[in-house]
Amino acid sequence: MNKRYDLHRDKEPRTEEESRKLQVRTGVLVGIFGAILLAFLVVLYQTQIVHGQDYLASANYSLQELDTVDGVRGEILDRYGRVLVSNSVSYQVTLDTALMGEQRNDILAQLLELCREQGVVWSDSLPVSDGPPWSYTQSEGVFSYTTQDEQGNETVRTTNLGRLAQGRGWIDEAETAQVSAQTLLEAMADTFGLAPGEDGSFSREDRQLMGVLYEIYLRTYQVVSAEYIFAEGVDIAFISAAKERALTGVQIETVTARAYQTDSAAHVLGYTGPIPDTMWPTYQELGYAMNATVGQAGVEQAFEEYLHGSSGQRRVETDENGKIVTQEWLEEPDPGDNVVLTLDASLQAVTEEYLAEFIEELENPAGGAAVVMDMTGGVLAMASYPTYNLATYRQDYNQLAADTVGRPLVNRATMGLYAPGSTFKMVTAVAGLSSGIITPASTVQCTGIYNYYGARQACWIYNSTGGTHGPETVREAIMNSCNIFFFDTGANLGIATLQDYARQFGLGEQTGIEIPEEQGQMAGPEVAQAAGQTWYGGEVLSAAIGQSSSQFTPIQLANYVATLVNGGNHYQAHLLKQVKSSDYSQVVYEYEPELLNTIDIDQTALDAVLGGMYDLSQTASMARYFAGLPVNVGCKTGTAEVSGREATATFVCFAPYEDPQVAIALVAEQGASGGNLAEVAAGILAQYFSTESSQSAPVRENTLIR
Repeated sequence: MNKRYDLHRDKEPRTEEESRKLQVRTGVLVGIFGAILLAFLVVLYQTQIVHGQDYLASANYSLQELDTVDGVRGEILDRYGRVLVSNSVSYQVTLDTALMGEQRNDILAQLLELCREQGVVWSDSLPVSDGPPWSYTQSEGVFSYTTQDEQGNETVRTTNLGRLAQGRGWIDEAETAQVSAQTLLEAMADTFGLAPGEDGSFSREDRQLMGVLYEIYLRTYQVVSAEYIFAEGVDIAFISAAKERALTGVQIETVTARAYQTDSAAHVLGYTGPIPDTMWPTYQELGYAMNATVGQAGVEQAFEEYLHGSSGQRRVETDENGKIVTQEWLEEPDPGDNVVLTLDASLQAVTEEYLAEFIEELENPAGGAAVVMDMTGGVLAMASYPTYNLATYRQDYNQLAADTVGRPLVNRATMGLYAPGSTFKMVTAVAGLSSGIITPASTVQCTGIYNYYGARQACWIYNSTGGTHGPETVREAIMNSCNIFFFDTGANLGIATLQDYARQFGLGEQTGIEIPEEQGQMAGPEVAQAAGQTWYGGEVLSAAIGQSSSQFTPIQLANYVATLVNGGNHYQAHLLKQVKSSDYSQVVYEYEPELLNTIDIDQTALDAVLGGMYDLSQTASMARYFAGLPVNVGCKTGTAEVSGREATATFVCFAPYEDPQVAIALVAEQGASGGNLAEVAAGILAQYFSTESSQSAPVRENTLIR
């Protein structure tokens, strides 16, 4: 018989004390759970009701990052305070490829198609031609380049393309010189997931897509940290079309861009853009962010230190679509200073107009330049033709760069080298007078032909009519441009003395202008030897009249004439007049003319030289141009022979004759005769002595930045 057990049979009943303790424990537990529940309900209330919208927005954030922002760039003004370059609101296109996913290539292809339809230019720094046959767009420095410090130490640096190509295995570091553009594109296409055509070739559209993907990969693999700005300055039509296509990851941003208040002075003003690859080490040392906008040419580049504001930093939060939700400034950016130039905007416009009209009317239009300078080296106007429009520079760039005949991107005023022709004869005259070879009263007999060290040279009048000028003083020789007079003076001086005086006048020497310039050269044995040629003694004859191998820039010619007519004070050429604070309330910097050297010219000798220039302006061929001016003028024409082409026309002048204020140098390639340029000079002088140019418009004080 199984035995049954009652489990509760032996349990003693609880006492009253035990029951009371149990109730207490139960109450405590209930209280604890109640408190927890209450706390939970409070947190839930705070989350859902009080901060619900904040947390909902936070839940959608996809990115929080620090963003470096440039200060607003300073304005550029002319000498009278007229704004030449300011700032305006613009739109730019950026890309967020993380949002594009696997559709990246298709979306970018659609974007590029839209750009082609709308005529929008996008950023593409891949140095490969835009169409087949594929080639590099630069002859050197594709994968690496060499820099040199002040001590002459060379350093080989790798370009952005070189770093990315080596990192992705597109090229072998040891074989960069042998890598063709075609081979590079094939390697890139493989990485980008692009397939060539059936014949193994790439289309222009393929190359354009690879250019954009190249820019993206530069940033993906941290070769470049700056944000990729796909396109700048896009219009509303493009923005509307882009939104209609709903291109994921394609974003439109509002930014500040340069606004040009003048159609003139493109070569002087220059333009801005992202930091070039080769210049990044320099700007990095200056504390620039990689996405900074900097001056890339002209005064935008020359006065970068003043125009560029200090960068600020902000914290930006964006949602899952890349749209900025909130932003917080951690450090406000400061605007740049405003640069006041020596240029006169009205005079600049007129100078460009007259120069363009003259060149376009030539039988074989080529190019030319004009420089107008005051007596202390300040440039009042500087024109180069052909020119371009700064407002459409990026859109027009390919066409401008392809024009290898007109070369509109070249500033001929500072970079063009020309034989001066007879405009050099005043140098020979001053050298002869100062050396005692000639006097204001002495004469040289023009015989039509001059023989020296086997060289047989003729005067222009002999070649033209078979006649001579007869006996000529230096004043008469300048007026008549008698070659024989200057052949004889040059032969007696010798080439070394001519070179010395040319140097003192700044010819064949850089003027010191703040923008890029060529140095040029004064003919002589050293120049001939450097060119692998033999210098013959008779060459001094050609050098004395501005021929031989002498080549100077138009700005050197203007500076030389200013030096001559101001009594021999040779100043550094300059474009900077003044720098004012961002609100125009303070003068940050005031330019003081820099005297480079002084030429000791006897006043009687100077009067003879300048008198010859005045007499020329009074001849029938010149007076018809200058007769209507309110001042007297001194001038000199020049015609420089060019092998296989029409002669280069040169012309220099100054005014007023009695108290010079302004010097002008003009050059026209294939212009035939310098006298033809007198009409251009007369038009420029008429503008200079008009009330429009001379009336000052004071620079504004305490004004808002545009």
